[in-house]
Amino acid sequence: MRIIHTVPAISDEASGPSYSVRSLCDSLISQGQNVDLAVLDWAPLASPPSYLKSFPLGLGPRRLGRSPAMRRWLEREARSDSGIVFHNHSLWMMPNVYPGQLMRKYKNPFIVSPRGTFTEYALSIGSKIKPLFWRLVQRPALSAVSCFHATSASEYADIRRMGFTQPVTVIPNGIDVPERETGTPSNSRRLLFLARIHPNKGLDLLLPAWRAVQDRFPNWELRIVGPDEGGYLAAVRRLSMELGLGRIEFCGPCYGDQKWREYRDADLYVLPTHSENFGMTVAEALAASTPTIVTKGAPWGDLESRGAGWWIDIGVDSLAACLEKALACSPETLSQMGIAGREWMLEEYSWKRVGAMMAATYRWLLHGGERPAWVHLD
Repeated sequence: MRIIHTVPAISDEASGPSYSVRSLCDSLISQGQNVDLAVLDWAPLASPPSYLKSFPLGLGPRRLGRSPAMRRWLEREARSDSGIVFHNHSLWMMPNVYPGQLMRKYKNPFIVSPRGTFTEYALSIGSKIKPLFWRLVQRPALSAVSCFHATSASEYADIRRMGFTQPVTVIPNGIDVPERETGTPSNSRRLLFLARIHPNKGLDLLLPAWRAVQDRFPNWELRIVGPDEGGYLAAVRRLSMELGLGRIEFCGPCYGDQKWREYRDADLYVLPTHSENFGMTVAEALAASTPTIVTKGAPWGDLESRGAGWWIDIGVDSLAACLEKALACSPETLSQMGIAGREWMLEEYSWKRVGAMMAATYRWLLHGGERPAWVHLD
């Protein structure tokens, strides 16, 4: 098969779609598929993969991502071979619109991964022209979708809530599980938040919850790691000072081996998010053998049944109550939870498994036959 993926951009220093889309491409190639990945050229890579096709921006606002060169290339490929599968990731920029516009004409199999853009929270924020762009540009382009891809049951529900009736393939993101290593010994115990410093990630909940428990757990520290987005870090620092928080450190972004060291050195990871379609940092923490606390804004309901952490209601009180319980756990208990989480990631979230499931979905779209069990029609 030949699969052409589209996403506005990828970068070296990111998780989310930058990581998951590229890793999916790598997995498909390892299974013998012919893959191209079309992106805008605004995020240079130190070592771009051989399958990457970069296109220059055209006239118009940068955030729109208009690229006539990308559109021309996509049309040339669609016109040349009806056996190509087109797979778009995310919404709201022109690279996410072009494939749908073209597939209305050329009828290639077309799959779309919303990547969290259909959550109620995501739809409620953003530009004031978003509803107009949806009605006039993005929604018509989605009429050509052959199949949607959801990374979780909650995202599947979001797709149906939006009124789309096409098949939906439910396949999680994969995760690279590193070799198991122990963290750096420390006299203190560490609660880690590692994610973008953004209002969606729930720091407005975490800081008051930490204030509620910090005095009862003097041997614990809170470490906030991640890139500032839109200047939100300043507001978070102000809130920290207003609350009089102690033993809290703002560390900035980290990537690669340093990121994995942060996970391993932590006794517990927390993501009090308001809304996620998947939550790559949760999978990363579990892969690093770090137990996690995650709010129900992210689709990690199996955390507790797997013995790998806690899945709690969104709110300061519920988070503080969970921290009270989790911080009181012995190091041995948390270590066993971390081991359970890593085994879970190895079992269900390997990129080999995810790539094979996606390839089977593509084959079904191209050739028909027996529908894969993870493709839903209802």
